Amino acid sequence: MLRTPEQARAELKRKGVSITAWSVANGFSPNLVFEVLAGRRKPTRGQTHQIAVALGIKAGEIVADPRRALA
Repeated sequence: MLRTPEQARAELKRKGVSITAWSVANGFSPNLVFEVLAGRRKPTRGQTHQIAVALGIKAGEIVADPRRALA
């Protein structure tokens, strides 16, 4: 089940993990994660897509090698 950005924030808060700490632990820019959660950046491709999928706010896959996405 997908989460809303607010639910993702609440889940991190419930677990005692800051958005910045989660971002760094997952290899993302904290500023970009804040932008995705605030709805200022659409998670269509690249890192914004990866952030949204990792947070559970978007269905999809994280592909390690984009050249092999259709393989």
